Amino acid sequence: MKRPKVLVLRAPGTNCDAETAEAFSSVGGAPERVHINLLKAGKVHLLDYDILVLPGGFSYGDDVAAGKILANQLKLYVKELRQFVRLSRPVLGISNGFQALVKTGALPLMHSGEQTASFTANDSGRFETRWVHLRLNTQSSCLFFKGLPEMIELPVAHGEGKLVLKSPRQLEELKKNKSIAMQYVSDDGKLADYPANPDGSVFNIAALSNPEGNCLGMMPHPERYTTPFQHPNWTRQTFAKQAVGLEMLRNAVEYCRG
Repeated sequence: MKRPKVLVLRAPGTNCDAETAEAFSSVGGAPERVHINLLKAGKVHLLDYDILVLPGGFSYGDDVAAGKILANQLKLYVKELRQFVRLSRPVLGISNGFQALVKTGALPLMHSGEQTASFTANDSGRFETRWVHLRLNTQSSCLFFKGLPEMIELPVAHGEGKLVLKSPRQLEELKKNKSIAMQYVSDDGKLADYPANPDGSVFNIAALSNPEGNCLGMMPHPERYTTPFQHPNWTRQTFAKQAVGLEMLRNAVEYCRG
């Protein structure tokens, strides 16, 4: 059976690449942790891979702004990124990876490569690291969410996760294109302010996808929920037979297998 090749991108300060690679390996992928310098030097080519993942961490120490330097590196040296997305290959940006994808212009909507969104410091003024309730957009075509329940839980860990948009009109465009893939909600599934919304993101947005559904950026960490035992309430969980984070990654692998 084919093991899709997964490029797990590393940069100085990335610190979630090992567990992300391990998770993909456990669901049948063939992950390789690749440093950005190898792509820049042309020693590794993005189009030789089936899946691209930008994991979490603090790339380049989040100097200037979270994910900004990594985004600049991608825009300047990895010209294949736009083609990779257009070929409908899965792309996943997690936390810092989400920040980088947004700052490359790949998300929310890849038009001319213009950056139309950004991230700023959490409204709480502190680093938020805890489990949150999330509602998936059931109308989204996002391939990572196939077969998942509408309500899920995942951990977050970020200090600069507040999503802001260039203009109010853009929010309506995101709704129209079904690009709002996931929202922070209270335990009863309703939109709510802090602490349900850990960072203050506009419209409680926790994840964005392109309209085609193959490129996803999300602030929560799916690689930190790959076994039911990682859930803090695992002894009383009765509804989650599988860890939803692992299922997201499995969906990408199965998609590539066709």
